[in-house]
Amino acid sequence: MRRLLAFALITAGLLPAQKPTFTVGWSIYAGWTPYHYLNKSGILKKWADKYGITIKVQRFDYAPSLDAFVARNIDACTMTNMEALDMPAASGVPTTSIIIGDYSNGNDALLARNGAQMKDLGGKKLLLVQKTVSEYLFDRAMTIAGLKEQIKRVKLVNTSDSDIAAAFLNDPGAQAVVTWKPMVSQVAKGKGVASLFNSSQIPGEILDLTVVRTDVLERPDGSGQKFAKALTGAWYEMMALMSAQGPATDKVLTTIAEGSSDTLASYKEQLSTTKMFFAPKAASDFGKSADLKKTMALVRQFCFEHGLLGNNAKSVDDVAIKFPDGTIQGKPDRVRLKFDSAYMEMAATGKL
Repeated sequence: MRRLLAFALITAGLLPAQKPTFTVGWSIYAGWTPYHYLNKSGILKKWADKYGITIKVQRFDYAPSLDAFVARNIDACTMTNMEALDMPAASGVPTTSIIIGDYSNGNDALLARNGAQMKDLGGKKLLLVQKTVSEYLFDRAMTIAGLKEQIKRVKLVNTSDSDIAAAFLNDPGAQAVVTWKPMVSQVAKGKGVASLFNSSQIPGEILDLTVVRTDVLERPDGSGQKFAKALTGAWYEMMALMSAQGPATDKVLTTIAEGSSDTLASYKEQLSTTKMFFAPKAASDFGKSADLKKTMALVRQFCFEHGLLGNNAKSVDDVAIKFPDGTIQGKPDRVRLKFDSAYMEMAATGKL
């Protein structure tokens, strides 16, 4: 009875209708921690208000953020291009990338201790967050070094990103680790630890995205598109602040760094190995480039070979990817991941 009364009052205009509410999840990484500032500064609220919606922000460890997205507990999430394919897409949760934020240009690395080289890792313990881009980086490193056949001999130990630096430094039995900054910087300070390979050697392959569940974008009331527009508008306002010059920029970067309990100097060092797409046109152009298709061809083949596309994937084409120009890698009726440049283009042309 109360619900019927409330509905009657809303339709009569006597009570305000509840705003559609959305949640975006993020985890610690140089290209994603700006969501801490977006939330704290009120920029995200300003853009949400513009579109008549409410946007909540939630911080996670990386793997739990993917789990929350797949479980439909959150509507949008920061993740890499590989996880967008091998987690939600492979789990039957169609996903759309609306923002290409950056690519890792040295942030992700394979490190080892006591002078060990890649050829020495067979039979040794290596820590990483399994089934993520860290595993992809390790595979690419070994393959490029001509050691692909040795990969299966390495003992991979699944370790949470929040624990991995301390776990490696405190475990002499762990010979190597694959992780990303700021954890890479922490590990690199360990005695006898050296980097063997990093993402600058595979530029453009580890992309950092903001993705939205496709069903959210396609809500009949249009609220999902408002959500995407608000997120994108807020993001590029943030990018303008980050890329400006002067003392005010350091204040912004300091607040961003606080989101990962970091210092300004440390965060700037992380940004130095992150290729940020500060301008929406640059991001959109990359999304429409042949380079993205080449990268995703590598990523989807890796995912299939490692059984990451789900039990129902009998071939690499069973989980397909659609690009902004309409071309598809895989079966047209099996598209699970879309790259949509429309929102970045709206930002570039001032139409948000």
